[in-house]
Amino acid sequence: MYIDIKMPDIGLDKAEVVEILVKINDKVQLDQSIITVEGEKSSIEIPSPESGIVKKINVKIGDRVTSNSKIMVFLKNNIEASNKKEFIHINSPITNKLAIHNDINFKKDIIHATPSVRRLARDLNIDLNKIIGSGPKNRILKDDLELYAKKSCENLDQLTIEKKKINDLQRTVGENLYNNWINIPHVTQFEDVNITELEQFRKNYNKEEYKKNINHINITILIFIIKAVSYALSKFPIFNSSLSLDKKTIIFKKYINIGFAVEVDNGLFVPVIRNVDKKNIVDLSSELILLSNKARKNQLDKLDMKDGCFTISNIGGIGGNWFTPIINFPEVAILGVSRSVIKPIWDGKNFIPSLILPLSLSYDHRIINGADAARFISFLKKVLCDIRFLLM
Repeated sequence: MYIDIKMPDIGLDKAEVVEILVKINDKVQLDQSIITVEGEKSSIEIPSPESGIVKKINVKIGDRVTSNSKIMVFLKNNIEASNKKEFIHINSPITNKLAIHNDINFKKDIIHATPSVRRLARDLNIDLNKIIGSGPKNRILKDDLELYAKKSCENLDQLTIEKKKINDLQRTVGENLYNNWINIPHVTQFEDVNITELEQFRKNYNKEEYKKNINHINITILIFIIKAVSYALSKFPIFNSSLSLDKKTIIFKKYINIGFAVEVDNGLFVPVIRNVDKKNIVDLSSELILLSNKARKNQLDKLDMKDGCFTISNIGGIGGNWFTPIINFPEVAILGVSRSVIKPIWDGKNFIPSLILPLSLSYDHRIINGADAARFISFLKKVLCDIRFLLM
């Protein structure tokens, strides 16, 4: 005898079918979960109101079902007899004959798991058939899923990873960055700077100097940024300060020393150019090259990296847009410089191709407020857009 299995009233107008727990020809016991539906706030396993064999499934995952809607059709029979081979006499209007009714492949193992566990398994892409539950009646628990996922990751790691010990430089740099990040409340201000005219001036200068001397020092954009930052520090002294160890006093520095990050094998050095405000562009270029070479050859001494007031981290040679550089304690701010790109800028009549430099200013919010940070980076933008402001 065939019977219709209908959706019971679960207190919801409609519920979405998220899992079908049986398949055609499965043997189902009374109160065994057959589908899982999901409302706005929870998942519910729907138990079978009858025992029988699944002959038709009227729903699929994603369907929305209502109370009393037909979800399955069962063959209602003697469950014990269904496990044996038996001869069934089939009546036919054409002929009568004996047919052998083969064993039905009943589902012997039923997965016991709550809706939340089943949902977690779906999220983790875990097949519940591969897990032996540790709960009563082999019920699968959340801990079973987590243990399975952990072992899977460990097995994968053993096959694919390579371990390498962190060297002393990496460890030192990492510890400093970690301490600075957790102890300083960072805020980052972002800005785009049009350096089209500055870049043209730089190229023309280098071209003219090359005609005079093929061994001349090539001027980079970074040098102009360093010089512009020194000028901005003189106008906004709060950026050229530090916080006392007892955090009760702000120390203003009367000198301008600017550090710049240099990437080396498995690490980072920050050499410092001293008295930037008292040196011209050419002198700064020479010092930048000297310190960069010393850093890459691991020849910097402690004096080369001491007494910095402000740091510049330049990733323009690598790529990327804005980022959040970590402040180099005891300094109170750091400038991140990214790769410049050509963008169309509206001049009021037309879009003009322009070279745009992304800047990221991170600052210590205990000392510097947002308004001052906005003024600082806006001033820096003005100077870099028109380098003649350095003469003012």
